[in-house]
Amino acid sequence: MKPKIDLKLILALTGVALIWGTTYLGIRIAVDSIPAWYVTAIRQSIASLIILIILIKQKELKWIGWSNFKRQILLSILMVIIANGMTTVAEKTIPSGLTSLINATSPLLVFLGCVFLGIQKASLKGFIGVFIGFLGIVFIFRDGINDLLEPDYRNGILSLVIAVSGWTIGTIYSKKHSGKPQYIYLNLFYQFVFSALVQFGLAIIFSGKADVSSWKTESIFAAVYLAVFGSVLGYFCYHYALKKVSASEVSILTYFNTIIAIFLGWLILNEKVGIDLIVATVLIIAGVFITNYKKKADAVGKIS
Repeated sequence: MKPKIDLKLILALTGVALIWGTTYLGIRIAVDSIPAWYVTAIRQSIASLIILIILIKQKELKWIGWSNFKRQILLSILMVIIANGMTTVAEKTIPSGLTSLINATSPLLVFLGCVFLGIQKASLKGFIGVFIGFLGIVFIFRDGINDLLEPDYRNGILSLVIAVSGWTIGTIYSKKHSGKPQYIYLNLFYQFVFSALVQFGLAIIFSGKADVSSWKTESIFAAVYLAVFGSVLGYFCYHYALKKVSASEVSILTYFNTIIAIFLGWLILNEKVGIDLIVATVLIIAGVFITNYKKKADAVGKIS
């Protein structure tokens, strides 16, 4: 008997791959004229308002209890304030495509972390698949090593290292302490409200009073797009997928995000793309295929 196809899971995984692939472009456009921390604060504030309206309309707005509240605050710090915030800061000085490449190293860390903590079993094919995909990232990034001597570039890379670390820890923690899918929006509401307050504070500290008159229209629209799609819809798909499959499987979608982000950066922002991208794309797709193939049996068991 064939296992029942989980259409919602397929849509969630597709959403993660496509939506977050476009957010790198959105961030780059937004930070062109809006200070990075203001972009993140505005993004999460709008997202909080949208989710609040949804919760009120569905009569699901309620207190989640101190235990769950503390868990959501931790996830907010790791995945929204640190991961999303530092990625936004980095894109002020680093191209969107390169940013996506560095963030794409997270699947390797998530896989190793889950194996180390016993969340999932070690697998030779799993290591080979993630390693091959990671080689694709390294292959593209190799020509940018010398640029680390430039202060802005180096600071951007450092910001991304912090962002990847926060996202990796948050992903593993979220999978290990996952809750019921019906509470996704409620949990996100608390995460986004907390992160918005913190990020507005960081915006004032690092950028001072907002000079809205200097903000470009396209940057404002980009910030709104990041809120509606990148935060509300993107995070919903991500957290839903984590309830169904392993954390490393969901993080593998980072590779697709990378391909989409590089393509859009080339198409819209005229970011440089060479033969390295073609070779790396082949490596990435091969890594994704191998990793997903070795997870097929486990995935079927969780989806059914």
